[in-house]
Amino acid sequence: MLGQMQNQPLLISSLITHAERHHGSTEIVSRRVEGDIHRSTWGQIARRSRQVANALDGLQLAHGERVATLAWNGYRHLELYFGVSGTGRVLHTLNPRLHPEQLAWIVNHADDRALCFDMSFLPLVQAVHSKCPGVRHWVALCDADKLPTESGIPGLMSYETWIGGRSETYVWPELDENSASSMCYTSGTTGNPKAALYSHRSTLLHAYGAALPDALGCSARDSILPVVPMFHVNAWGLPYSAAAVGCKLVFPGPALDGKSVYELIESEKVSMAAGVPTVWQMLLGHMQQNGLKFSTLRRTVIGGSACPPTMINAFNHTYGVEVLHAWGMTEMSPLGTVCTLKSAQLALSPEAQLKVRLKQGRAVFGVDMKIVDEAGHELPWDGKAYGDLLVRGPWIITSYFKGEGGDPLRYDANGKGWFPTGDVATIDADGFMQITDRSKDVIKSGGEWISSIDVENIAMAHPAVAMAACIGMKHPKWDERPIVVVVKKPGAEVSRDELLAFYEGKTAKWQIPDDVVFVDAIPLGATGKMQKMTLRQQLKDYVLPGA
Repeated sequence: MLGQMQNQPLLISSLITHAERHHGSTEIVSRRVEGDIHRSTWGQIARRSRQVANALDGLQLAHGERVATLAWNGYRHLELYFGVSGTGRVLHTLNPRLHPEQLAWIVNHADDRALCFDMSFLPLVQAVHSKCPGVRHWVALCDADKLPTESGIPGLMSYETWIGGRSETYVWPELDENSASSMCYTSGTTGNPKAALYSHRSTLLHAYGAALPDALGCSARDSILPVVPMFHVNAWGLPYSAAAVGCKLVFPGPALDGKSVYELIESEKVSMAAGVPTVWQMLLGHMQQNGLKFSTLRRTVIGGSACPPTMINAFNHTYGVEVLHAWGMTEMSPLGTVCTLKSAQLALSPEAQLKVRLKQGRAVFGVDMKIVDEAGHELPWDGKAYGDLLVRGPWIITSYFKGEGGDPLRYDANGKGWFPTGDVATIDADGFMQITDRSKDVIKSGGEWISSIDVENIAMAHPAVAMAACIGMKHPKWDERPIVVVVKKPGAEVSRDELLAFYEGKTAKWQIPDDVVFVDAIPLGATGKMQKMTLRQQLKDYVLPGA
């Protein structure tokens, strides 16, 4: 027997329709590339999204064809989120921090047919456009008078001219909810990057799951600042969740320094912000130097890499901001877990609570996870056993675009496919997962595993350390031994021996690194993560003391 409910597909166009109808006057605030603050509303975004839809029809792009964006977080980018996907085309967000050669490779691999870009990326577009013959339409996200007269890009259009004369009336097509809606390429740390191809259904379900109270807790009463870029897994899905609940959105544009982010938080009464640890380091540094406080910020989502304990303490205790430690992947749309405390844990001491908050958290409804040993056997949830982390769910990929890399899934005895995350983790009895390392970064010393994240977190707790990365080095007896690579804070001093002594009593003696290497900078990838592969290459001639 079937239920007797209306059969309406889950479509991205329904999000913007809902936001316009029920929250049309709620503000969308953007710091533009030009430097000024632009104010819009959900109602205006919806109308201009329909103009985008009509403009795309005017280009005669077929359903399923890709429209790329090379843009910061802002209102025009948001209009493309809905205008492109809502018509049945696929939104492809490009990462402007990639090398031009890699960017051109991705554009060609994705078969992009149009590319919309912020004017700050004009030099990058000029460098790649001749290498991307499949792109037939180039659109600069600016007013007509900001369009350069000699760009060197044939047929370059101004976004405002492109959509300006189009009708604000458009009937969104009723698509199959499993139709592709958007795509995002992995960072490609080994080999060429691969693309996750999201569907309307997966995006809507992810928007529901992310907005749940024990996840990101989005509400119409919120003013949300996604510092995480819209080109990084769709700003962790926040634009979609924001449309679903009708909250105010505040976009930082290209200004991601601590001063600019703080001013935007205060002026726009931001209640929730989301970003990677490197951004929050700059924000906290600015606040500490200037004796500042938050007046409205109540919670911040930190993901992308493990959050140091000192950062959680600073937000929680110094500034009264709850840290939502989160974890996910491009292949997961991206949200997998969020570390929100359970009722019984609210009575724990601050020290005991911090131990919980350092974990990546428990699975959002829609995500199932398990840890397995090298033979694929599931390991217990006791907070001690660690193994390869596998996940499955309706917003997790089954395969990569164009079948790159073959079938990535691992199948259990029941034939269910699980995606291998590449992370090594533990899960405790309450379901809280903690990443102990990336499988390629874990250090095996004398048959025992050492978590590079634990070594890094201890170093980061030292007042003179700005950034730390732990990597394994070959050792004739122990196979590998850890060293910690450190960037000092400006004006601060700490010696090798002082830092190694700082580890005493904080971890087992055999887990203390053998050496400290001081550097001016640790290489970061396009999404702000430490590039340990590059770091290892830089230190290829390094020899362990006594090895």
